[in-house]
Amino acid sequence: MHGRPRKAPTREDEAASAAKGKNLGFLQSQLLYNHHKNIYNEEALDLSAKTLQINPDLYTAWNYRKLAVQHKLAASHPDFNSIFDPELRLVESALRTNPKAYGAWYHREWVLRRLSKAHSSSSSSYLNDYLDHELQLLETLLKHDSRNFHAWNHRRFVAALFNTSDQEELKFTNEMIQDKQDNLSNYSMWHHRRVLLSGLLKKKAQGFSSKEKVLRDEYELVDGAIVAGTEDQSGWFYHLSLLEQTVNMDAPFLVSSWPSHGSHVLLSRNRCSDDCSLSQFDSFHSSSGTFPLILYFTEDVQGVNSSTITIESSFCTKNNLHWTPLMQNRSQFSQAWVTHIIFPGARPHSSEPYLLEISVGQSQGIISRNGFPYSHLTQFNFKVRLCLGETERGEVEDLDGDIILWKDENFHALQTESQEPHEAVSFDQLIINDVHEPNTSNWRAAIVSNEIDFFQTLLFCKIGILTLARLLTAKNVLLSRCTNKTVHSKVLELYKDLIKLDPLHSQYYKDQHSLVFLQEVTSNRESLQRHCCSYKNFASASIGNYKCVRLNNISLSRMGSVEKLLWVSMLDLSHNELCSIEGLEAMQLLSCLNLSVNKFSGFSALGPLRLLKSLEVLNISYNEIGLHTTDTTRYLCSSPLSHTEEASWNCDEIMPGGVSVMNYWEAFLIFKSLRLTQLDIAGNAIAGENFKSFLVKVVPSLQWLDGDKLR
Repeated sequence: MHGRPRKAPTREDEAASAAKGKNLGFLQSQLLYNHHKNIYNEEALDLSAKTLQINPDLYTAWNYRKLAVQHKLAASHPDFNSIFDPELRLVESALRTNPKAYGAWYHREWVLRRLSKAHSSSSSSYLNDYLDHELQLLETLLKHDSRNFHAWNHRRFVAALFNTSDQEELKFTNEMIQDKQDNLSNYSMWHHRRVLLSGLLKKKAQGFSSKEKVLRDEYELVDGAIVAGTEDQSGWFYHLSLLEQTVNMDAPFLVSSWPSHGSHVLLSRNRCSDDCSLSQFDSFHSSSGTFPLILYFTEDVQGVNSSTITIESSFCTKNNLHWTPLMQNRSQFSQAWVTHIIFPGARPHSSEPYLLEISVGQSQGIISRNGFPYSHLTQFNFKVRLCLGETERGEVEDLDGDIILWKDENFHALQTESQEPHEAVSFDQLIINDVHEPNTSNWRAAIVSNEIDFFQTLLFCKIGILTLARLLTAKNVLLSRCTNKTVHSKVLELYKDLIKLDPLHSQYYKDQHSLVFLQEVTSNRESLQRHCCSYKNFASASIGNYKCVRLNNISLSRMGSVEKLLWVSMLDLSHNELCSIEGLEAMQLLSCLNLSVNKFSGFSALGPLRLLKSLEVLNISYNEIGLHTTDTTRYLCSSPLSHTEEASWNCDEIMPGGVSVMNYWEAFLIFKSLRLTQLDIAGNAIAGENFKSFLVKVVPSLQWLDGDKLR
């Protein structure tokens, strides 16, 4: 353990172990008899104590001791000291046998909780005696093995139970660092320090109100530890936690929305409109007569509702809209939230737009997972108008089931000469720069810059290269909040180097490379423009002029930067290395999606599709779906009853029209709520005739399947 070699057992050791096992078997049988008969006399308790001194990992014996304690506490006028003290002594004895026995540590916490509650009316000095004893015990154990994470966890428990100040605990870690050089590679100690520091900064405790000063001191401390032992990873991981503290704002804030601030959105019930000539950011088509309002925050939040979000307009007068978190696991926390607003009524002989004013954080209630509230009011506005002739047209025109062809000849570069002025405005409005912390990014960027200079000297090791890549990425994030001057090329080069140097972890580096590449693509209008196309099938008269973003054939292994792609309705991600589409659920305008020729191993990896209510065209051909019996990247067993996302599994629901879905339950959960008109699944192991027949019945709106017309 921890590089300390174990000695091979001698013959004498093996003989003693055999005798010990025989004795333990006798003791355990007697303990089980007493347990089943509810015998809690002194003789039975002595026998259980002997059993636990030999085998402190026997959970049944610890549970028997708990029942015995409860039995004694139920008596009239119980003597707390005579009940609790023997339990604490027994745990100490058991820990001498095995200092990392889970059952022993759990039992000690259980006893201390009840002891504290029983003596809650006693003087504080009485409980302080127990606190002093616990701290002395932990000091002894940590001197024996400073990396015993059970002891560190118990120290946090004791500090919380007896209200020990976090400042004192942080001082203890300082002493550990100064006392022993070996502690610099102690994961548990650094983790303990990270937990304490996060709490003190959050509470803005005395001496910790200036986050800048605290972080500068911590960087100086950990940088010294890293230089002292570059081969030890514990300091590097602590450095990563500091970097997260540096980059992340305390309070959440709104980073983007659709419709974007200042935009003019043209609404229509169909795609065949002569008046739909605005840029790709500013048009929306829906046969349902509603359009989404999407809010994207810097981190997961809860409390987004009609009280915290207000909408003012002449046609949307009711503020009782239902807000939905865009998360697969039904969590009440989400980074992206959506509500749907009914189209305004048309104004006869007038094309004047309607103004909508959105206020986020109008009242308190939006809060992050870390407990920080949305602390300032954010306001933005946009205009909507109906497509001309919408009311005269009457019923929505049928698109006559025209097929979408993902061929290069159907995609055309945007005419920048005519659209550039309008799109420049639109792109600048995609992100809401609303950080209400004056000069906060300045000191954060300065700290990161200092660390970049420091780590330029540590590029002789892989983790040094990785840390430099993370620091440069952090600097780009900080710069993007106040300027568009970001540099991603160096970061991309570093991740390419790491893929070659460390093939064992190449998938992680590929994922990070993909995220940085997408940040670069979406960092400014010019780079994004290179991936924007207009779609037109000249063989069809009824399909309108789609606007598309093509991110195909660029070796993407992970999707990111979706906050800048909320406006996209047609997305081509084909010929990549994607195994998941996590994050796409925020792109509520998506109607056409190409995921062909990737590495999806099962339908479970396509879970976000269930939240894309506008999706009509989907291409998942030539993946690995059906090749593996279970998607082990996500599930340990292939049963819908084993996963929280399928908690609402309904036996009546799973057999529409007599269709058996037992063999295709994952596909059923994905496709049952989608209204697809076109689907391509060719090239997957699952794409047999039986599965195609299943799809036709489960997705009745389907008109095209693998290029063949169904009806």
